[in-house]
Amino acid sequence: MEPMIETKLTGSSIFKQGKVRDLYDLGDKFLIVATDRISAFDCILPTGIPEKGEILTKICEFWFKLTNSIAPNHLITTEIPPELQKHSDILAGRSMLVKKTKVLPVECIVRGWLTGSGLKEYNAKGSVCGVQLPQGLLDSSKLNEPIFTPTTKAEEGHDMPITYTELENIVGKETALFLKTKSLEVYKFASEYALKKGVIIADTKFEFGKIDNEIILIDEIFTPDSSRFWEVSNYKPGKSQKSFDKQFVRDYLESLDWDKNPPAPELPLEITKKTREKYLEAYDMLTR
Repeated sequence: MEPMIETKLTGSSIFKQGKVRDLYDLGDKFLIVATDRISAFDCILPTGIPEKGEILTKICEFWFKLTNSIAPNHLITTEIPPELQKHSDILAGRSMLVKKTKVLPVECIVRGWLTGSGLKEYNAKGSVCGVQLPQGLLDSSKLNEPIFTPTTKAEEGHDMPITYTELENIVGKETALFLKTKSLEVYKFASEYALKKGVIIADTKFEFGKIDNEIILIDEIFTPDSSRFWEVSNYKPGKSQKSFDKQFVRDYLESLDWDKNPPAPELPLEITKKTREKYLEAYDMLTR
């Protein structure tokens, strides 16, 4: 099966194209179409992952419905609007009709385990985004409490870590407190749920938008693109973990002589096949 790298809906133009999703403006709503594109280190790779968009959409729908009572979100339906049924070959299984919001210009990262860029910063400074952590933590150590470590939301280039004070300066104190509180609340709920399914959600990313005076979750939630998923049965601190997310792609790219700036290299067939399998495994474990 060929991956769907881009979408073209006759009679409709793309309002905005993200790293993975194409956004269409339907007047009072947006249509989000998840393609099979994959990004790493803030670069869109030239190789797609077959069926990735469909898997992401299923996971998003599952989590948005499960967490809606904790934090309302933008999902209206995954059904194709009547006026777009003629594009069902493109949209089926990979589209979401969502509420229009004003996107807040930050990304809300929650970390329950120490890994990735957080581990690198901890090893250098003993802290992550200004949050001081205990000494002696290892790669993949579980934190005593999840920490909130926001970043900028860059239209181009790399997102940059910011402190909580910097977050307050960007969105205001009241909004910053809301983002931190809700991010931690949703993460803790989902993390506890996933543990029962044999999955550790090591960290994750949220995005929020404002509609009227209400702040709601938008974009995606607890997908293999936005989160690190580890298998509970194989977990052991002090080393990298078996993951069900795009860390597998990152690890492959780290093995290359690539400076993490565009253009990104092609992915070999065995990497795309294995990545698809990992995304499916994450979906199956979390929703079974």
